[in-house]
Order: sequence, then structure tokens, then C-alpha cells
Amino acid sequence: MKKIIIAIDGYSSGGKSTFAKAVAAKLGYIFIDTGAMYRAVTLYAMRQGIADDPAAITAALPGIRIDFRFNPQTGRSDVYLNGENVETEIRRIDVSNRVSSVSSIPEVRAKLVAMQQEMGRAKGVVMDGRDIGTVVFPDAELKIFMTADPRVRAERRYKELTAKGETVSMEEIERNIRERDRQDETREVSPLRRAADAVLLDNSRMTVEQQMEWIDEQLERFG
Repeated sequence: MKKIIIAIDGYSSGGKSTFAKAVAAKLGYIFIDTGAMYRAVTLYAMRQGIADDPAAITAALPGIRIDFRFNPQTGRSDVYLNGENVETEIRRIDVSNRVSSVSSIPEVRAKLVAMQQEMGRAKGVVMDGRDIGTVVFPDAELKIFMTADPRVRAERRYKELTAKGETVSMEEIERNIRERDRQDETREVSPLRRAADAVLLDNSRMTVEQQMEWIDEQLERFG
């Protein structure tokens, strides 16, 4: 099969990254978690005390460097912010609460979209996010739009966070998810929407194994 770009968009906590990592591993492709990039910028802004100041965040962008490095212990790539592994920190609920507002800043999106386009230039990548099939790679050969019931997504996120030892409530997580959905769908720059040529994957009641069977069917048309 020739190398292609697989663009996966969808709602927060919908299993995009888990699915994308599995697809990338199956095909031997590079996995790029664009949501993690926005989380890294958000974490940087929070550390600097400027998370509520779009102008200050914009001014700080030249000093923000983000890259992915393979972690042999986990078998996946971790996110590094200016040389520091922040994979765990960017997944905290306080970062989740702020990432939509930070990622809606036009200058932030412009910088990260340019970085993402450069990462995928050689193809053979699986990239997940909110605007991959509509903005970052509108010509991607395979576009997938993932969705799941908000309550189901909250349950998944709750299990993930509590497994890491965080003290959170289901109600707080579901509120966060619904608010992020609203912000993602209504922001002025690159709102979350399904590309006209994207195939829909509702994984509310699907296991990872069933999702992999589904992707096999989608890949058949590429030989």
C-alpha cells in the first residue's frame, strides 16, 4: 500500500489518540498527537501565569518548542516542551479546562498548523486533532471523524485519570467535556466540524478490536 496521510478528527476524550496510535502501529506510520501540542502550549502559558492573556501567549510563541520522542518503556512517543518531557502534566484536568480557550487563539493555531504540516509532508502519518481533515491536511487520502456519547467519553476519561491517581468526579469531567465540545464547535478559527469527505466512526459501543476491524475495511480501497 502506498503511503498516505490519515486524518482523524473528533470530539475530546473520544478515543482518537488510542485509535490513531493503534492504526499507526499497524501500518508502521508516524503518529502525531496534535491535541498534545495544544496542551503543551497551554501548560507553558499556565506556568508563566499568562493563560488568560492571548496577547502574552502570542508574544511567547517564538520561545515554545514542541517535539515528540519515542519512549522505549511505553512503546509510544512522549511530548517534550522545550526539552522537558511533559507527557503526564499535559493530561491533567486543569490543563484540560483551559486548552480549548488557548487553542482558539489564531496565532497559536497558525504556529502549530505549520508545524503539523511540516511533520506530515513525507506522508506515512496518522494525525489526530480537531481540524486535521479540514485545515491541516484537507487533501488527506483518508479522513475519519470520530464521535461518541458525552457520557461514555466522560466514563473513559474518569477511568484514565483515576488510574493515574488523580482525584476527580464524573460530574466535573462530563461538564468539562460538554464545555469543550461547545467551545470547539463555536470557535471562530478552525471550528470542529466533519469534513465533507470524512467517514464517520461512532465508537460509543465499540471495543478497540472492533475499531481495528473497521479501519481494515476502510484501508482496503488503498490496496
